[in-house]
Amino acid sequence: MKRSSGILPYKFEDGKLLVYLERPGGPFWSGKNRWSVCKGEHRKGESSLEAAVREFREESGFDINGDECIYIGSYKQKSNKLVTMYIVNQDLDVTKMTSNTFVREFPHGSGIMKEFPEMEEGKWFLVDEAREVIFDGQKRMLDKLINML
Repeated sequence: MKRSSGILPYKFEDGKLLVYLERPGGPFWSGKNRWSVCKGEHRKGESSLEAAVREFREESGFDINGDECIYIGSYKQKSNKLVTMYIVNQDLDVTKMTSNTFVREFPHGSGIMKEFPEMEEGKWFLVDEAREVIFDGQKRMLDKLINML
């Protein structure tokens, strides 16, 4: 079974809970209002927390101190991948978000290879707003965050 881990940063602003999500990059997601927690697959020998911290850095450009992360649970996706999630109370300046990139043929069948950011942009959302745009399979993370706090 493939394993994936991620981090859901949160903060309080004017007494309201906000969560940090990122919009996937590349031609498939262009123009779609779908947002995600930063997460990705484990590399050989990585713990779930090490994978989560690395993936967060790769997809956002921000360093998260793993010692400040709190485990909120694991769940199996429809794809049969096991996802382990952490939360961290940390403010991030979305204007400084940077992502790693990937190369894909685009347009499909053209033979032209183009480079795209894995994650297009980062943004803070009120939890109710996040629930409207986050991938369906990740909504349970918002519930776990609220229950933990």
